[in-house]
Amino acid sequence: MMRILAASEPSKADKLNEDWFSASPNVVVVLDGATARTDTGCVHGVSWYAAQLGASLSAQASDASMTLQAALAAAIEHVANQHQECDLTSPGTPSAAVAVLRRNQSHLEYLVLGDVGIILDADSDLTVIIDDRVDKTAQLERRAADAYPIGSAEKAEALIRMKHAELAARNAPGGFWVAAADPATVDHALIGKVAVDSINRSIVLTDGAARLVRMFNEASWNSMLELLESQGPSEVLRRVRQLELSDPVGFKWPRNKQSDDATIVYIASLV
Repeated sequence: MMRILAASEPSKADKLNEDWFSASPNVVVVLDGATARTDTGCVHGVSWYAAQLGASLSAQASDASMTLQAALAAAIEHVANQHQECDLTSPGTPSAAVAVLRRNQSHLEYLVLGDVGIILDADSDLTVIIDDRVDKTAQLERRAADAYPIGSAEKAEALIRMKHAELAARNAPGGFWVAAADPATVDHALIGKVAVDSINRSIVLTDGAARLVRMFNEASWNSMLELLESQGPSEVLRRVRQLELSDPVGFKWPRNKQSDDATIVYIASLV
């Protein structure tokens, strides 16, 4: 018997959630829409893009005869065709990080593109799949932005400079790769598979939820698994929000914004 527990919430109650997820017994899809700080050339917005891409990808990935890369490529092309009136050549065209976990009779297949994560637990022997290539770009601009308090005019200006530097490296050799308007980006996804009977539990999550481990260092992946098992995904997000509120201007934990959209899907008892 499989148990699937999930929680997703925007950074603020009055904001659209730019994360998107779908979870079924055989396919889990989690998307994290990239924050737009510059013109996107699109009238629809990041939340729309993530929802459209997620729905299409979930449908495509449900076809077991398609590879996950082919499913994502088809979904990217489908969404591009949905808004051809927008400037899809704009450097800031809406984009999203993507994670897919698919189960068939013998294997769990995974795909990760962008800074989302999949954690696979095999008797406490963890496999962590996180695409952190974006963290290696715009490093001078990141350090400059980290020097200013969240909410300040200086921070806002520094974040725009950082975003321009990021966009110059987005979907480019030596940079990082996300889903946007070009299906060819799927060639740069992290893909793999593991025997389904070797995995006891798994997590698929966006970087907003991963803050508990990767930014705040208030949990390990093992302790997050135990927390998810005992109290569920909503408790993970509650603790993330509590820590964000304890450091509102980013003094203790320098970051781009106080809170981030956060999504986490927990899958247990796969066998």
